[in-house]
Amino acid sequence: MRYLQSFNRRLRRIREQGQLSLGDVAEMCGVDEARVRSWEATDARQRGYPGVSELLDFCLKTETPLERLLDMDDDGEDGQLELPGLAFSNSDDLSVALKELEQEINRIQLSDDEIDLLRRFRKASADNRRMVLQLLGR
Repeated sequence: MRYLQSFNRRLRRIREQGQLSLGDVAEMCGVDEARVRSWEATDARQRGYPGVSELLDFCLKTETPLERLLDMDDDGEDGQLELPGLAFSNSDDLSVALKELEQEINRIQLSDDEIDLLRRFRKASADNRRMVLQLLGR
């Protein structure tokens, strides 16, 4: 779990900076609020960790680079990001783990229609965005 040594503090900081509640993060990641609370626990014995799907959901939905959440070594000079999500795979076979990661990325990747809706939403006036959010119950 070397990638997650300070994950709890980083997650809380990002959540608070984005003015997100524990419930907001739980909804983004498809888990309950208690699970998110365990991710932020200060006591390591009570701390839980997200799976790769929850981690990717959070990063994509908050536009947070993965490096901001994880403890990454800065000594790599090849510019390659080691994929910590592979540590969550149930397989020791790299090709199987990569396939699982690819499936997870495909699961949370936005469709063309979703991208178009998001683009339109971002171009809309503040009043129109507020109205859309009210319609969605936000």
